[in-house]
Amino acid sequence: MLIKLYPENPSFKHLNIISECLRDGGIIIYPTDTVYSFGCDISKIRGVEKIARLKGIEMKNHNFSIICDDISRLSDYVKPIPNHIFRILNKALPGPYTFILEANNKVPKLIYRKKKQVGIRIPDNNITIEIIKNLGNPMLSSSVLHEDEVLEYRTDPELIYEKYKDSVDIVIDGGFGDNNPSTIIDCTGDEIEIIRIGKGSLNIL
Repeated sequence: MLIKLYPENPSFKHLNIISECLRDGGIIIYPTDTVYSFGCDISKIRGVEKIARLKGIEMKNHNFSIICDDISRLSDYVKPIPNHIFRILNKALPGPYTFILEANNKVPKLIYRKKKQVGIRIPDNNITIEIIKNLGNPMLSSSVLHEDEVLEYRTDPELIYEKYKDSVDIVIDGGFGDNNPSTIIDCTGDEIEIIRIGKGSLNIL
């Protein structure tokens, strides 16, 4: 199913359809403030396994991010954040960043098993935020890569739909996506480490 959503005023009816799909363990492709991504309800292991199969990766090796709608939700999944790190998060989010933080014991064990860190994102995209608010749960997410080019991301939602319409439950058309992924920042060590430079500026540090 292809659903068109407008960032300024996403349809409540369509948001409900998307939420019901996610609650049933379905997977979607949705827009962010960077690239289009696969998403599923964080509490539905079946959805996570589907995304892993689509991307050809083993569950134990996945690096899915947790997508939240507000910085206040981070305490549900990460250990207490030092003040100097929280100031950076508060400055950067919502925005095109993935922050690697120390996971707490509330992170779903079936999904993260022995992982001690999680990637956290709060995209600056109203479609993403409204989906999560309507769902009432964060999503697990992984970017949609072009299979022929490791660094090439699909940007046209209609082409994404043609490629994945038989593999995912819903593709959300939120307009053309970006071709530049999020900047990944590891905040788990003694020093902040830049893992990947993407769309997000490093001026926040």
